[in-house]
Amino acid sequence: MGGVRTDKPQPTEVHQDLSAVRAHYSNAERNRPTKAEDRWHQLRLNLARRRGQHVTVLSLAGYGSPRWVRIFSRVVMAPDSHFEAGRRVAKVIADGVRGWRNFVSAPVPFAQVTIEVAGQQFQVAADRGGIVDEVVELRGGLRLPSGWQQIRLEAPGAEPITAEVQIIGDEVTSGVICDIDDTVVVTKLPRPFLAAWNSFVLDEHARTPTPGMAVMMERLLSASSSGSDQHRAPVLYLSTGAWNVAQTLTRFLTRNLYPQGPLLLTDWGPTEDRWFRSGQQHKVEQLTQLAQEFPQVRWTLIGDDGQHDPMIYADFARKNPQSVRAVIIRELTYSEAVLAGGRAEQPEGEELLKVTETGEHPTGVQKVGKHRIPWIYGPDGKDISESLAAYGLL
Repeated sequence: MGGVRTDKPQPTEVHQDLSAVRAHYSNAERNRPTKAEDRWHQLRLNLARRRGQHVTVLSLAGYGSPRWVRIFSRVVMAPDSHFEAGRRVAKVIADGVRGWRNFVSAPVPFAQVTIEVAGQQFQVAADRGGIVDEVVELRGGLRLPSGWQQIRLEAPGAEPITAEVQIIGDEVTSGVICDIDDTVVVTKLPRPFLAAWNSFVLDEHARTPTPGMAVMMERLLSASSSGSDQHRAPVLYLSTGAWNVAQTLTRFLTRNLYPQGPLLLTDWGPTEDRWFRSGQQHKVEQLTQLAQEFPQVRWTLIGDDGQHDPMIYADFARKNPQSVRAVIIRELTYSEAVLAGGRAEQPEGEELLKVTETGEHPTGVQKVGKHRIPWIYGPDGKDISESLAAYGLL
């Protein structure tokens, strides 16, 4: 008499960098929040392994110079039906249905990853949240051409995938760094709930693009570029959002015709001295890193006037005036400003955010030594474009 088969899947083998694991767990500064998150990651990983899920490497865009590349990726556990070449398919187009599914996949802490760039291989390890953020230096004097290039990533037990990286050549002297929430996408949500709502509830179809911003950015990049696509000015999107929603944000930007560019996101997890990472600190650190990596590039910084961007950008310009071409601040509507917790105050010692009695926004100028940095201010892409054109930046 035949019985019903109840075969259980064999636990999945996972390869972790043991030296990185030992270094992390022996760190005396690992606090209670970090230990709690580590236990949570390990619990999810063990459950996914027992269910027979597979190691999956997710493809994210990176950037670099002809001599080095900064690579981003996530290593997670997922059923075969959920991913194809590191991209969500079937019901987990889910981050195209409900963003909370982005957080379902268990990360693989300290996963071993092999990166191949122009035929050269590099061994790296993910961090404790399964996130890869690594800079690899090319060997033997090899140089990559400017423009978008492909690299290859592979983890033991996972299908190899390709990812795109934007190579910023030494001849490129202009670029754009752009905020996301309330700058290129209209959120209309209180800031305390914004991150959770965008991550757990919204899909890219439900997000509303800021009117005219995609066209303005495309015109700005074209005006800043010299000739071919190889020498096109780069754009990088700097946000306090979590890496878990990177693919959702990428699809939103693509669907709404925003220029292609890498995302600079963060991890929500605890640090050595706090429960959650500081979004402001993340932005400051990324801006500083880009100024150091590309000293020849003058960046146009784009943000909104909901609390922090003007202060962050003004401080960055004071410290790195040679790296700032202009600052563009999108003015929130009254209701958006209320939900954002108010408008940003004038940066200390500056008068850059001006409004006339008729509601117009004259261009402010930040003076740092011999540098004169224009501040463009407007509610949408159309108004901002007019100001940019008047200032000779379009």
